[in-house]
Amino acid sequence: MSFRKAVFLAYIGLLLSAGGVSAAEPVKKVLYIGIDGTRFDALEKASTPNLDALLGGGIHSPSCLILGERYQKNDTISGPGWSSILTGVWADKHGVHDNTFKGRKYEEFPHHFVRLKEVRPDAKTASFVTWKPIAEFITSAADITENFEQADHTVAGYETYDAQATAAAVKHLTEANPDAVFLYIGQVDVAGHTHGFHPSVPEYVAAIERADKLVGEAVAAVKARKTYAEEDWLFIVTSDHGGQGKGHGGGHDKPEILNSFLIVSGNAAQRGTFEEQVYLVDAPVTVLAHLGVSPKDSWKLDGRPVGLKK
Repeated sequence: MSFRKAVFLAYIGLLLSAGGVSAAEPVKKVLYIGIDGTRFDALEKASTPNLDALLGGGIHSPSCLILGERYQKNDTISGPGWSSILTGVWADKHGVHDNTFKGRKYEEFPHHFVRLKEVRPDAKTASFVTWKPIAEFITSAADITENFEQADHTVAGYETYDAQATAAAVKHLTEANPDAVFLYIGQVDVAGHTHGFHPSVPEYVAAIERADKLVGEAVAAVKARKTYAEEDWLFIVTSDHGGQGKGHGGGHDKPEILNSFLIVSGNAAQRGTFEEQVYLVDAPVTVLAHLGVSPKDSWKLDGRPVGLKK
């Protein structure tokens, strides 16, 4: 080694040790998971090591509200719920009050992927779902969008669809370089409608346990990425509603239906339990915030970033 090169390398070492040259900031990415119709008290009853790990590595609310203080006239069912979860606004804005999707206003209040690409046009997005209306009506600005729901609407059918959606998400997380991935799991809701939404119902709890395994597969795919050490992944998990008996419609005054949950996990997340009330619309805005997107006033979002370290 020449004297000049040795001096240069020594100088670079001094700069690094003194903070004069910093390592590149980790690339921020998000895995956003929705598990339809999941009561948190049933999740606590179930054996859910993967969700427990996310809880331990982040902050959560066991009572994330599915309706806002300003507007509560939509039904407490999936159409309005997933619209709020994916747009960051309540039903008086996105226009979806039931599962017909009539009156939808997604052009004015679109999927959060649209907002991400307004600020970061090169951001890569993907959505894998097992409820067709999400892909058909709500999802937009996704580089990849796949729906796996078919004609079999039994619990067994959704076990298959959810496994297929998760496998596709795992493949994408392994082989591609996405910035934001959304994965929807539907079998818990189907189990609730079939057997009952309650922690005392074995079939409902078993569906949550199967969903937890799928969550684990997706998270493991993230952590197995070759570039994971250079990335800062945020994991967000929520549900569109709870349930009572075998349904969840008209649940405006029923805590078992009105309360969902929210998990925000990862290195960028706070730890513990939310002290303030959080809402479904906060989840997609938190996705955007982690990805470096500050909402514009013109978007008229109802949600706010929650659970991130300052």
